[in-house]
Amino acid sequence: MAILGVQMFTLRKFTQNEADLAATLHKVRDIGYQSIQVSAFGPIPAERVQQLCAEAGLNIAATHVSWDRFRHDLQRVIAEHVRLNCKHTAVGMIPPADYLSPQGLAKFVSEAAPVIRDLQASGISFSYHNHHHEFQRFDDKPWLQKLLEQAPSINLNLELDTHWIVAGGADPVQWINKAGGAMPLLHLKDFCLDGDNKRRFAAIGQGNLNWEAILAEAAKHPIEYYLIEQDNCYGEDPFACLATSYQFLARFGLS
Repeated sequence: MAILGVQMFTLRKFTQNEADLAATLHKVRDIGYQSIQVSAFGPIPAERVQQLCAEAGLNIAATHVSWDRFRHDLQRVIAEHVRLNCKHTAVGMIPPADYLSPQGLAKFVSEAAPVIRDLQASGISFSYHNHHHEFQRFDDKPWLQKLLEQAPSINLNLELDTHWIVAGGADPVQWINKAGGAMPLLHLKDFCLDGDNKRRFAAIGQGNLNWEAILAEAAKHPIEYYLIEQDNCYGEDPFACLATSYQFLARFGLS
């Protein structure tokens, strides 16, 4: 069964120095989460991040790293993951202006191949995290579908994000079915509508996604980590939001 973790972008205001990070990690573990995905931390050495996670009883499931660093600072990225004792990484976003086209897709696949090769040589998997814009269609197929079709040739995984799939007009259940065999990481993210009918991020179970169907499909695949993320809590305590998400998912036997 997949392990529940927190995508730490949710708590980015509380991870900019060692003291805040240490306190934050203990709060995350106290909620019940067992792992984290490193994202948007302050300038804290990888060794200290790993030590603070170990002291809090958390493992580091994965990271998010910028595409620029993957392309131009890869050996340092690899060294950091060795220090973090982390076996998975993902790119949070690639610049749509450069890559969101058939020609841009070919460019990304070409650039990603040597990055993935070197990461895998060090025992680290690489995943692509989607937003909504990858569901723009080219030649009657979404860009993300075209990427998925080429993914096996370069050992590329997907890190699907349930919120952004729906925001792109697609079905998370269908996409988990498509990618589940090559997806060690899955982002669980919900959304609702506010009084002005604007889409708002929500704690898991407090929005409108069909979690019974999503989790039933996800359970069919060898996904290692479900990572909970809430990009914006709109003034609510993000720790309370993460606790709400955890309590909802616990009803499905997840922890």
